[in-house]
Amino acid sequence: MRQLLFGAMVAALVPVGAYAQTAADLAKGQNDTRNVLNYGMGYDLQRYSKLTKINKTNVKKLVPLWHYSLDDNRAEESQPIVHNGVIYITTNAATMAIEAKTGKQLWKVKVEYPPETPRIVCCGIINRGVAIYDGKLFRTTLDAHVQALDAKTGKELWKVKAAEFKEGYSMTVAPLVADGVVITGISGAEFGTRGFIDGWDPATGKRLWRTHSIPLPGEPGGDTWPGDTAKIGGGSTWITGSYDTETKTVYWGIGNPGPFNAAVRKGDNLYTNSVLALDPQTGKIKWHYQFSPNDPFDYDSVAEMVLATLNIGGKPTKVILTANRNGFFYVIDRATGKPLAANKYIANVNWASGIDLKTGRPIETDVPRKARAGEQVEVQPSLLGGKNWQPMSYNPAKNLAYANTLNFGLNYKAIPAEWKVGEWYLGIDLSLGFVWPKDGPRGYLKAIDPMTGKSKWEVPSAIPRFSGVLSTAGGLVFSGQLTGEFEAFDADNGKKLWQFKTGSGIEGQPVTWEQDGVQYVAVTSGIGGVYSIFAGDERLAAVPPGGSLWVFGLLPE
Repeated sequence: MRQLLFGAMVAALVPVGAYAQTAADLAKGQNDTRNVLNYGMGYDLQRYSKLTKINKTNVKKLVPLWHYSLDDNRAEESQPIVHNGVIYITTNAATMAIEAKTGKQLWKVKVEYPPETPRIVCCGIINRGVAIYDGKLFRTTLDAHVQALDAKTGKELWKVKAAEFKEGYSMTVAPLVADGVVITGISGAEFGTRGFIDGWDPATGKRLWRTHSIPLPGEPGGDTWPGDTAKIGGGSTWITGSYDTETKTVYWGIGNPGPFNAAVRKGDNLYTNSVLALDPQTGKIKWHYQFSPNDPFDYDSVAEMVLATLNIGGKPTKVILTANRNGFFYVIDRATGKPLAANKYIANVNWASGIDLKTGRPIETDVPRKARAGEQVEVQPSLLGGKNWQPMSYNPAKNLAYANTLNFGLNYKAIPAEWKVGEWYLGIDLSLGFVWPKDGPRGYLKAIDPMTGKSKWEVPSAIPRFSGVLSTAGGLVFSGQLTGEFEAFDADNGKKLWQFKTGSGIEGQPVTWEQDGVQYVAVTSGIGGVYSIFAGDERLAAVPPGGSLWVFGLLPE
């Protein structure tokens, strides 16, 4: 209570208009260098900044200005939202407002959820951040609720239940506000759930619409599921979508089908492993494109759908860019959903030889055929993909996508799966383990040409990076290591120019902004995500947990 009262006193000193974020403000987010108003630093999810005060010449003078304890020992994957000198950050257990210049806490509100909730969470006890709109913050909670807070004080304005966590549903996604609607996704495909995307009234919390990612018999696409398998078919929606303000279209990625044993769900299994184009006012699907039909390998397609304009065939074309977990980098016409390019962006892909651009379907090898027949196979990439959830950055000036990629496979064998409410529903023998490279690195930071999938440069990492990537007009690329190093690279050649060791592993999403003529860079540190949970990498045993937010700036002259 004292925290909330203190927050209210602080808020009284701030002009009311300073907290009023409009739809127009959010639409200009990618060009607003004074704030970070959107997940992905813009509706386009490019994670690119036009700021140049920190650049290749002076980045060696970058120093930590302050760091703030998040009072949490879980993985820290939250992206900071910055508005008028205040940083808003989340953990699974709290929402905080922090003075951006000093690191002073303005308010902190704890998130309460039943202690048994983590039992139904697949891949890390986390939260990925807030959305800001009209003086309110919106977030999700691990036990599948959506919450609105007053941005000035942290006071709860409303809280609604999206799903029953005891049935296997959870929420870690940062909401998206598009055309005045709060949009959220859901987690839980590994527990035999049926995924969906929701639209909410920001003023009241009333649910405006729900679009299921898995159609039932009689619905469009329902014939791609046999029997009643669609009711427990997965299709999680746990990463924030992008938004085209001109066409008023939201692009949202859909996750894997369940169980992993594809033989029990013969068919394409729409709309798993797809991107949906949605009307934000109604949730109506305008079009879909499926990357990996009837997927046995957990090639989840939730990762960021980056919006860009590329010169294709001599004319500017509005596209979606996505480095899919299946190992192919796709360029998709965002008006029609037609793939314009789809090429390997990692060295080892053995489940498909390519993508047929006429049909949009993968050209499968015998690996998935054998897997569906119950044989043990080595599949490349692994179930963690050629790139996992960690968001890439796209620099439109250089036409390069900077992504943290993975370089290992999996020994795969399907086994019978029995569905029980709220329990794991996998159908795969996980004891067979990963296939690690014998002498090479397990990951690379790559600068990728979207149309070819080829790398202009790549930086190897013995332990793969699982942080987001930030690129700037200052010629820099920022990323982090699971061993704690926050790094800056030359965007033209990948040369490492600077690093700073934080106290834990970095799985956060770096952002940058300018305040009073000073450019800042921020990132969260705190290990505990999917790689550290499942990889069994003994080298991470020496990396302590402990969440914190770090803010950097140039050493004053």
